[in-house]
Amino acid sequence: MDEFPSSQHNLGFFDLIKLSTRVFTVKPTRALLTILGTSIGISTVVFLISLGYGLQFILLGKLITTQDSLITLQASYPNESAVPLTADEVQKLGKIPNVAEVVPLAEFSGEIKSGNITGTGVLIRITEPDYFRLSGVQPGVGKIYSDEKPGVVLTSQATKLLSLTVDDKSLGKTISLKAAYQKPDGKTEDIQSPSALSITGLINDDTEPPAAYISPKYLPQTPQIYKETYIKAKDLNSVAPLRDYLINKGMIISARLDLVNQAQKILNIITIVLGVFGVAALTVSAVGMFNTMIVSFLERTYEVGVMKSLGAMDSDVRNLFLMESAIMGFTGGVAGIALGMLAGVLFNFGLNILAHRLGGQSIKLFYTPTWFIIMVLASSSFIGLLAGFIPARRASKLSPKEAFLRK
Repeated sequence: MDEFPSSQHNLGFFDLIKLSTRVFTVKPTRALLTILGTSIGISTVVFLISLGYGLQFILLGKLITTQDSLITLQASYPNESAVPLTADEVQKLGKIPNVAEVVPLAEFSGEIKSGNITGTGVLIRITEPDYFRLSGVQPGVGKIYSDEKPGVVLTSQATKLLSLTVDDKSLGKTISLKAAYQKPDGKTEDIQSPSALSITGLINDDTEPPAAYISPKYLPQTPQIYKETYIKAKDLNSVAPLRDYLINKGMIISARLDLVNQAQKILNIITIVLGVFGVAALTVSAVGMFNTMIVSFLERTYEVGVMKSLGAMDSDVRNLFLMESAIMGFTGGVAGIALGMLAGVLFNFGLNILAHRLGGQSIKLFYTPTWFIIMVLASSSFIGLLAGFIPARRASKLSPKEAFLRK
């Protein structure tokens, strides 16, 4: 039997909060260092995982510019087959059961002219406005042409050939163009735009060759030979059978959905690898918290004895230690999230300054989902509970007599 009689009392939740927060006033340095160690580990996790998600959003954002582009197939005949993609063939493709929409693209060499400046070696791409929605190609400046707003869309390289800047100042400038149409018999015919057309949009991508996009409605003659066609499936389930059908016809198929899936797999692996490094840092901080809780228990055996002699139950003592470790874990999680996101903002800020000086574009390299922040807070609290479990269990099993003898 214990030498100290006791009556049993349960500590309330708010009593536990008051008692467990005493560690911040009694041992402030130790508590703050423990929280700092935990926050560094968690900030590493947040920084690396946010980087992984940021890379996903940047790359997938480049690939998924429109929803329709995900279920659209880019189809063409190989050059060595010598099979032309004619207007009749395009109409037949539109009658396939799984096809919802077909937009062909003709491409001929030509030239563009603005004022006294002529740009040669330009690709004249003749296609309907729906091409931009199905292909995922979108102007970075301005808008695409339409039936209500005739015009042309230029790539950045074509814009520079006309000594124009790739910004809003070039929108509304008028140009004329000439294309060397290819006929089914292999001969070519020069086609001139009937009047000057306004620049409605600019594709700000230096990897694209000099090209001008124009609707066939603005030209005196419709193309008879197309380079490729964009075929939109009726739904996501129709993409695979439609791809197989077109491949059996001898066509070369490129699906943006395949690129997205491959990119998603690669980026998931990168995110997992970054997460492993972050978890390693978090494990080190968890060990530091466990060590702090063990030392705290050894220093407070006399306090445990006093509490039990006054009637505290084993569960009260256990909950007190668990509450302390959970609060430190949660506080470390909050501080870690703040540090990780701040580090991401500072890193991104410095990177954008460097990109701006080198002539590049600003990007947002870090992205932290809300669900991930909630998960980190829950995980940090849980790690705190784990770190305090053994000290809490030992403290709850300690009798008043043993506690005073250890003192």
